[in-house]
Amino acid sequence: ETLPMVAVDPGLLERSVANVVENAVKYSPPGAPVLVSASSIADRVEVRVVDRGPGVPDDAKERIFAPFQRYGDAPRGAGVGLGLAVARGFAEAMGGTLNAEDTPGGGLTMVLTLRVAADELVHPVVPEPERQAT
Repeated sequence: ETLPMVAVDPGLLERSVANVVENAVKYSPPGAPVLVSASSIADRVEVRVVDRGPGVPDDAKERIFAPFQRYGDAPRGAGVGLGLAVARGFAEAMGGTLNAEDTPGGGLTMVLTLRVAADELVHPVVPEPERQAT
């Protein structure tokens, strides 16, 4: 499936997705894959990151996005609880959302929703000039 262009800051998008994927890997059982998919829905693109970890109860789904929050038995070396807060903040800065849903069969699915770029907002990517090694 070809996805439409989205109106995002590439650096913020990269960090948001990386934070969500890193979180999914931390909480997934050893050897369990983390699945990442993207699809177009109306004027939005959804990026879904699916893990098979312990999941999060409904009453804690919003709390996991608060700074310095780690839910349940965080794995050793799991960080200080900023990853999802930063990811959501970046998503919102780009006009999108980041939410948590239950994964059917167990686990957590993070849904990053981004708006499709209007034609006038799409700009070609201009490569950075090459730097000389010194």
